[in-house]
Amino acid sequence: MTGDAFRSLYTRLRDGTRTADPRGALRHLTPERVVAAAARVRLGRTVSLAAPVDTRLGPDNPEPAEHRMLAPAAGETGAEGLHFALDRIAMNVHGDATSHLDALCHVLYDGELYDGVPASTVTPEGARALSVDLVAEGIVGRGVLLDIPRLRGVPWLEPGDWVTPDDLTAAEAAQGVRVSPGDLLFVRVGHRRRRDELGPWDVARERAGLHPDAVAFLAERQVSVLGGDGNNDTAPSVVADVAFPVHVLAIHALGVHLMDYLQFEELAPACAVAGRWDFLCTVAPLRVPGATGSPVNPIAVL
Repeated sequence: MTGDAFRSLYTRLRDGTRTADPRGALRHLTPERVVAAAARVRLGRTVSLAAPVDTRLGPDNPEPAEHRMLAPAAGETGAEGLHFALDRIAMNVHGDATSHLDALCHVLYDGELYDGVPASTVTPEGARALSVDLVAEGIVGRGVLLDIPRLRGVPWLEPGDWVTPDDLTAAEAAQGVRVSPGDLLFVRVGHRRRRDELGPWDVARERAGLHPDAVAFLAERQVSVLGGDGNNDTAPSVVADVAFPVHVLAIHALGVHLMDYLQFEELAPACAVAGRWDFLCTVAPLRVPGATGSPVNPIAVL
């Protein structure tokens, strides 16, 4: 995709979805749609969509999370009386091995955030607008999983490959499901399965993701949230001089919250066994004032 074609797509998506609502695409997730999503629960089975927090140094994890025990102190484990086990965790929220949510303040483009908010509102003390505070009450709605490797008959998409709009509509048809307004859309590329079976690699250089044209699908269907088991963006980027075009289009143009580096290796077979690819989904970000994102553990309820 040329730079001019990307700019044209960006302008069309941005201008077609302008709103004064700071929640962005979450405005499509109405209370009525939340109630309808809750009514989809049949089995009462819960499935986590998050990968375990990775504390190991690796090619895709140069800043691994730190998990450190603070207590009990030496000798306390066998001592009488009351003692506590305590620990501390520190992490790069937007790391390439961490399941996380991107707030709408995460992407700065042409000096602005989503909906024309000045990028200067992101300060060393935190973001004064469009931060993760917008989803402090959580996100609950109908989730839909589209499994692209299943569609193509492969275990995963190879790094550098991308998902097209035709892939998304073909997966809908193959799985007997349709993405509707307000839905949380999850697109599996098989990133986590490849990592588990072949080991981590430098995903900054090569990874599977969505083609920028696929973001038009999100706008047409009025998707509220996009989640992927990779970064959502392919690498190398298909757009010259724009390293993360899907992030720019989804977050900056449409106001869609993204979730990166989830895992669907438990959800996909559960959906296949249940014979349905939609479910109630809950997302509960940490309430960190002014944060640009949060680690998350989305839960699908079948």
